[in-house]
This record gives sequence, C-alpha cells and structure tokens, in this order.
Amino acid sequence: MSDQRIRIPRDAEHDHTSEIAARRRRFAGERTGAALDHLGSYSIDPSGTAGNIEHFTGVAQVPVGLAGPLRIDGEHARGDFYVPLATTEGTLVASYNRGMRLLAECGGVRTTVVEQSMQRAPVFVFDDARAARDFGRWVDARFSDIKTAAETTTRIGKLQSIGQYAVGPLRYLRFNYTTGDAAGQNMSGKATHAACEWIVAHHPDHPRYILSGNIDTDKKHSQINTLLTRGRRVVAEAVIRDEVLRKVMGVDARTLFAARQISMAGATLAGSANNGSHAANGLAALFIATGQDAANVAESHAGITYVRLLDNGDYYWSITLPALIVATVGGGTGLPTQRECLQLLGCAGPGYADKFAEICAATVLAGETSLASAVIAGDWVTSHERYGRNRPGEEGARD
Repeated sequence: MSDQRIRIPRDAEHDHTSEIAARRRRFAGERTGAALDHLGSYSIDPSGTAGNIEHFTGVAQVPVGLAGPLRIDGEHARGDFYVPLATTEGTLVASYNRGMRLLAECGGVRTTVVEQSMQRAPVFVFDDARAARDFGRWVDARFSDIKTAAETTTRIGKLQSIGQYAVGPLRYLRFNYTTGDAAGQNMSGKATHAACEWIVAHHPDHPRYILSGNIDTDKKHSQINTLLTRGRRVVAEAVIRDEVLRKVMGVDARTLFAARQISMAGATLAGSANNGSHAANGLAALFIATGQDAANVAESHAGITYVRLLDNGDYYWSITLPALIVATVGGGTGLPTQRECLQLLGCAGPGYADKFAEICAATVLAGETSLASAVIAGDWVTSHERYGRNRPGEEGARD
C-alpha cells in the first residue's frame, strides 16, 4: 500500500460547480465501486452551497411528508400550519398528524417564547483562586466596556449578561447574547473573542484564556442549559378534552395521567434529558426539512413535560423546551428546498425565528400526545407494522 495520500479532487477557484461535483463522484466511484447516480441528481445550483459545505459532491434526498393542520394560538405563530417533516422513519408523519388532529379538535396549542439566550463561555486561567476571584469582580465592574467590545463585531447580537463560575484557579465566564433570527453560535463566538481580547489588553495581569471552556456546551445536552436557557425557551400547552382523547386516541385522561406518573419516575431513574416521549423525532425531521443545523437536536430535544388532571376530567398537557436552537436566516435556511419548507410555514427570512420556535414546540407537543397514547392503547407496535419498517419479510434485510 502506498504511503502517498490521494487527495479528493478540488478546484481552488470554482469548487462549487456541477463539473467538480461530478469529478468527485467519479473519483469516489472508481475507488469504492459505489454507483453514485442518485447522489448526483439534484435541482439546486451548487454555487449556492458555498459556505454551507466543502467538497460538494451531491445531495442526500430525504423524503418529506406533510402533517397538519397544526392549530396554534401563539404570540408569534397564529392559525393553522402544515408542517414539513423530513424523515426515513415510517409512521412518524402519521403519528404527528394524529396528534395535530387531536390538538386541533381541542382548540389548538398555546405557545409562548419565554426567553432567548445564546452563549460562548471562555475560561481565564490564573495562578490561584484568589486571583481568579478578584478577576471576576473586575469583570463585573467593567461589564459596560466589555459589552461595547463584544458588540463591535455584530449588528444583531446583544450581550445581556456574563455568568461566572469558579473552579480552583480558573474563572469561567458564560457570555449570554440575544441573536435575533440567527442561531447565533458563530456570532457569539466572534463577539466573545473580541471581548476577551479587550479584557486581556486592559486587565493588569493580561491573563491567558481559552475561548471555550466547555460550559457553553455547544452541540450537546447539559443541565446548565435546562436551567439557564440556550437558544430559546419555549412552552407549548393545551387542554385536551377527555371525550376527544377517547375518540381520537382510544384512551381516557385518567389512564393517561396515571401512566404519566410512571413515565416520570422512569425518566428520573434513567437520568433522561427529557421526561417526555420523543421530542427529538419531530425536531430532527423539522430541522432537516428547514435547513437548521441538525446537530443542534442534541441540545434542543431536552424537555420538561408537566401535566394536570383537571377537575372536569380533562387533561392539561405542556412541554417546555429550554434549549431550542433555531434560525430563519443564515446557515442552511437559504438553500432552495429548505427555504421552500420555511415558506410553507410562513417563516422564511428575517423576523420569524420566534414564530418558527413556537411551531417547533407545538409540533413536539403533537408528537408527545400521539406516542404516549399509542403506548397505552397498544397501537405503538401495530402502527409500525402497518406504516413502518416492521413489515413481514424485511427483518433479515434490516439485520
């Protein structure tokens, strides 16, 4: 075997073209024997992917289904929405569609964006704990100057506060920003770098720092995000009438409430990031369809379900998503198919991130109602037999 590295074809000036993409597919096919015909079938202009991907080679075509109407009574999202879900999991769209029917027949979902906050969290390093503590006081006294330095890098991002956390000779600073309609990770990183450079230049010790001390917990779940918010904290809630629950889901509110107590205990036992059923399912499908950063599902799926059995026998159901990271500008939201899916929701472009966040939360609630009811009613397995991948004769192929 040769020690020489064989590089993937690249054109330094015109790397996002159909021609160079075809060359890369031929390169890969010749070395692996794979036929890449479908990878090379797409309608988008490759030049539009610059800034979204390197070594553009083709497009992964993920099936998109519509669920709805999803009826929302939010502060930003109001009316009936048809939700595009990109997935290869049979039954998922049908399940969410059923949950949306239930919620619509009960008057819809009430949604609330509670707060917004995106973080970058540098750590400053000192010789001992006292120096680190005194540095923290220095930072508090100069917040206005630090804020000015950070905001010189962005028109949209606004530094709201700086949380501080002490570990031995280390001082972790968690910079908290609002970022408008952008997800804001890169924006907050650039702004925080400028702020840290200002701190180093003006502090008498000129301390050294690392731009991320890992308590911003980018692309991974954390308890600090659950408590303090990352992205948007959004609540979706509904009162579900017992007679509608029986008609649509085949379960009654009292049985559903009793099962909720058991699943709450199970989530606690497991140390789960979400005491509900499957928020990641709906969020991943929505994220892929609308050009969100799919890795943000790692944070965004965290959720807290809270329910009440009402005196009249109806069922109050809410889900709080404390770290929902979404955008309607930037990233993949401007790509053609993803923009079309955002347009389906009336959420394409500036001014719609809060609206989109409310739609995401309402979609999650619809999925929670459907799956939790299916487990109790015994429909969970049979629905996958009917719509999904559990069809007879396919087990061997999956294995």
